[in-house]
Amino acid sequence: MSTESFNRTSIISETPKKVVDIDVLKQRLLEKKKRESFKKTIIFSTVFVSLGVLTLITY
Repeated sequence: MSTESFNRTSIISETPKKVVDIDVLKQRLLEKKKRESFKKTIIFSTVFVSLGVLTLITY
């Protein structure tokens, strides 16, 4: 049982470490936030315009 845990930890520690560029991650996060903001703006605009059109139609 103890040799199994040692084998498993040795496998985990032997996995290659990847180098991550922080600027790339920041850029991806910024792009994701921009897309989410754009989606929210489109949804809000669509709802606002729809309510305006319904208001004009009813009067």
